[in-house]
Amino acid sequence: MKINFSKSLLASFLITLVSFNAYSQKEQTADSIDVFLKAKMEKLHIPGLQLAVVQHGKIVKENSYGIANVENSVSVTDKSMFSINSCTKAFVGVAVMQLQEEGKLNINDPISKYLDDLPAAWQGLTIKQLFANISGLPNIIDPAENLLADTEEGTWEKVKTLPMEFNTGDKFRYNQTGYVIIGRIINKLSGVHFTKFIQERQFKTAGMKQTRFGDSNDVIPNSAGTYTTQDIVKGKWITTDSVRIGYSKFPEYFRTCAGIISTADEIAKWTIALQSGKLLKDKSSLDLLWNPAVLNNGRVRGFNKLVNGYAIGWPTVTREEHPAVGPIGGMRSAFFIYPKDDVSIIVLTNLQGANPEFFIDEIAGYYISDMKESNGFGLSASVKKLRKELIKQHYNNALQLAVNLKKNNPEFNLGENELNDFGYKLLGEGKQAEALKIFKLNVDLYPQSANTYDSYAETLAGAGNKKEAIKNYKKAFELNPKNINAQEQAKKLASL
Repeated sequence: MKINFSKSLLASFLITLVSFNAYSQKEQTADSIDVFLKAKMEKLHIPGLQLAVVQHGKIVKENSYGIANVENSVSVTDKSMFSINSCTKAFVGVAVMQLQEEGKLNINDPISKYLDDLPAAWQGLTIKQLFANISGLPNIIDPAENLLADTEEGTWEKVKTLPMEFNTGDKFRYNQTGYVIIGRIINKLSGVHFTKFIQERQFKTAGMKQTRFGDSNDVIPNSAGTYTTQDIVKGKWITTDSVRIGYSKFPEYFRTCAGIISTADEIAKWTIALQSGKLLKDKSSLDLLWNPAVLNNGRVRGFNKLVNGYAIGWPTVTREEHPAVGPIGGMRSAFFIYPKDDVSIIVLTNLQGANPEFFIDEIAGYYISDMKESNGFGLSASVKKLRKELIKQHYNNALQLAVNLKKNNPEFNLGENELNDFGYKLLGEGKQAEALKIFKLNVDLYPQSANTYDSYAETLAGAGNKKEAIKNYKKAFELNPKNINAQEQAKKLASL
């Protein structure tokens, strides 16, 4: 049975309970992070959330926010248990590295060294390739994310009959089959089921007394429940207009893929244990654990522009400034470790669709000052240089500044998409006048791009400049007749 909650009803719950509960756990006074998260929860319709921040090996902030159980108006506490879904894979990565430290395997070994019942096409695949989702294996779940059969044996036999999806190492494609195989390898080499191995070697060692494996079939004390705004349509996730109760089923053999239920506090303890040498003894093991796989073309790939690489069960945020490793799970939970900054941010929610990975960097900015978007974090080197000069001149003469910077430095290059993103960042900061000048600069630099005119027109319309907005929407449509929205917006503005 599905129970639907309107977003307006959920928002009213949030306004009451977040304000009542947000600051009740470890801190009596609201700080900037609490205010930020309250606003984020209301915007994204997140019922409940837990936060933990680790800095220099210590938990420096913990808090609980909102509603654990919407039906009964039960508030989130520091004991509330959240499913971390695919973040479980990070624990599996640690388990395999523990076995490697003991000399029982090597992540570069072919899986056929440890398992016999494999199709010929699978036998040369390495453990590392399975972890990194570059193996090309057929998936053990269908496009609707259902397992291929009702039983473990039936699913295993079915997936073995399917063809490889691509040549190994050619691309990144998220895949659960590899993790089921890794679970079988851990079972064989450790002498116990992988769930017990992880419980004994990680949960117990790190002092995670509440953390366990489970799913929606289990009665779990202090469960924060699961809510969702997501549906799968034709194999793709879409966001719906209602918040519903979610249901997750993770058979025991599938729990290398997902299945851990925990608290932000206990995940924080685990990250401390991991980085302090309690879980992995050798620094080199941690380096291998977090080193993203490289494709045959020499590139690193992952889920998106932010989470752009994948290592040994750990998605990576591969970038020059403040790189991170960031397990993400179920579009609801994520934790980023910033190794160079010695900071970790853990955010667990009970809403599938919250996608906290997209705002964790902003939380980190409260602890790492130059990570604040308002300081230019996330911009390319060239856009940063432009921004620095524009601030000095109050965003005037943008085109001439860009020309001068290019003249003085041949490597200076302003990409169309980079400038477009910068403009929208400025809008997000409430700097509409400055954003207009950036979008105008983009039009000047890329006069044959329909998108530059579209963004400029949108911002002009928001600023109340109807005449110029219509002009630029028409130009966007002229350059790209498929942009029906530009044509419709021009007509709409003209009728006002």
